[in-house]
Amino acid sequence: MLPMFFSLGSRRKPTISLGLSPGLLGTVLGSGAAGSVIGSLLTGQIVRRIGIGRATLLGLFAFPAPLVLVPLAQGSVLLAATCLFLAEFGSGFGVMLLDIAGGSLTASLIPAALRSRVAGASRLCNYGIRPIGALAGGWLGATIGLRPTLWIATLGALLGLAWVLPSQILLRTITPVPSHGEAQPHRTP
Repeated sequence: MLPMFFSLGSRRKPTISLGLSPGLLGTVLGSGAAGSVIGSLLTGQIVRRIGIGRATLLGLFAFPAPLVLVPLAQGSVLLAATCLFLAEFGSGFGVMLLDIAGGSLTASLIPAALRSRVAGASRLCNYGIRPIGALAGGWLGATIGLRPTLWIATLGALLGLAWVLPSQILLRTITPVPSHGEAQPHRTP
């Protein structure tokens, strides 16, 4: 979400360069939380409608895609705030869709005995690359400027989707488990 925006400059940068007041910036950042809550509430319905694989793929797209609005944030304060608000809200929604659907998909595919190892390796890759990305973002921001660096970061995040498209993820399904109010299937011993 917007942390990449802030890692490229000081936290005062949006308030200075875009003319956003601290209160308006707080509202923009709060929209990410609202998007996350709504995303978490709707993910189950999305998974049931389109399947776990497609929902995960949708989350892989919906998380970074709204960030295209971040480098577009310029002009009037209203336009800049609207771009940042929508980027933060949309990314919050997308990250929850990705985390919930992707986590469920991973849990269904990885044998229980290997889950902790897979989770550890995944976290090493996910969190281990962040300092390198922060250094690269800072260097690029200082070298070519903030806005071009934001475009590179945003488009790079979207290109990450290309690794998943040739996979079988779209075909993945998980057998639905009845919720508390639904009748349980009768099983004979």
